[in-house]
Amino acid sequence: MEMQVDIDLPLEFMIGAILVLLIFSAFFSASETALTAAQRSRIHRLAEHGSRRAETTEKLITDRESVLGTVLLGNNLVNILASALATSALIGLFGDAGVAYATVLMTVMVVVFTEVLPKTYAITQPERTALAVSLVMQGVIWVLRPMVGMVRFAVRGIFHLFGYDPDSPFDVISAHEELRGAVDLHHREGAVRKRERDMIGGILDLDEIFVDDIMVHRKNIYMIDASLPADEIIEQVLTSPHTRVPLWKNDPENIVGVVHAKDLLRLLMARQNAKDAAPPVDVMSLAKAPWFVPEGTTLRTQLVAFLAQRSHFALVVDEYGALMGLVTLEDILEEIVGEISDEHDTPVRGVRAQPDGSYICDGTVAIRDLNREYYWNLPDEEATTIAGLVIHEAQAIPIAGQLFTFYGFKFQILRRNRNAITSLRITPPEGISPQNPASRA
Repeated sequence: MEMQVDIDLPLEFMIGAILVLLIFSAFFSASETALTAAQRSRIHRLAEHGSRRAETTEKLITDRESVLGTVLLGNNLVNILASALATSALIGLFGDAGVAYATVLMTVMVVVFTEVLPKTYAITQPERTALAVSLVMQGVIWVLRPMVGMVRFAVRGIFHLFGYDPDSPFDVISAHEELRGAVDLHHREGAVRKRERDMIGGILDLDEIFVDDIMVHRKNIYMIDASLPADEIIEQVLTSPHTRVPLWKNDPENIVGVVHAKDLLRLLMARQNAKDAAPPVDVMSLAKAPWFVPEGTTLRTQLVAFLAQRSHFALVVDEYGALMGLVTLEDILEEIVGEISDEHDTPVRGVRAQPDGSYICDGTVAIRDLNREYYWNLPDEEATTIAGLVIHEAQAIPIAGQLFTFYGFKFQILRRNRNAITSLRITPPEGISPQNPASRA
């Protein structure tokens, strides 16, 4: 047993070296997980507030190829060296059986203490761990840069042999969809409330929704005949729930101006204070020129146009110039923040919940409003209103009493006026209701 005497000091040294190497292995494992899982948005916010560690971490997250190459190279080097030292030490103590002992021991040590344990901690605290390892990792990357460079060169060469360019941009999902997915995930976990999720989703949807999807249809526009006497026009404007009212002449589709209630009030006040006989009221002189926008304009484009024009009101026309409806700045904002009501708004009871779980809806109720309010997922690509969806799916104009089933929902036609569905009953699938939290995901 002379070997035992000769290896007393080397054995202690090897045990110490193995422990140090395992610590390095745990460091590399935690660094890999943390720098991969850390959210760039949070790190960027910390960097903007002057954190040097956050700036270093942000650079490492951006250069993930170098980080990954360094971590894999370093991890394999220390693991192989630790296994070699352990095998040598145990062979010296137990002979050939030391190989088996070393295999079992190093497998347990590596899996438990250098893989599962550090990675579990790093995945639960990715930003904190990334900030903690960033400076050391930056130094390791600098030291191993030559070796990592050779590995990267070899890997890229192999990729090119198979016709793949690793530098080619390829995004599985867009940034908008990534953000939407993150918000939905936080909503399921309870960190984001439904109203907040809907507001963020409304902002992201501005490029996908057009003004004709949210406009007030022309048959529902409150308009005044410009040929009426001035006193009658003033009375209709002041009794209207709207502050801006279109004026038409000869044909309701021939909009000649838009009058603002405040302008009429100023005129009336000036006439009342006038000492001399006031001239007749000329309503058209107060009216502003109508602003027409095409029906295919996105809400984001129209919102920017409203802000640039410092206007709140536009008329929507189709490709032939025919009047389709009107859209306001408030309509666009409601797509983001939800319904905006004030003391002059006329409440629209378009949806009435029934004790049996069904809903009686006016045909003009917007599909998007139903989806947002009741957590439904009815398609709104082919139709804007719920009546339009039924007509599109039925490929006909239903009569009262007909019953249809689309997308798991039951639609019963209650009333029809000429060619328009005015009222229908909607029965959603079981398990979908505002009171069911599971349906809110």
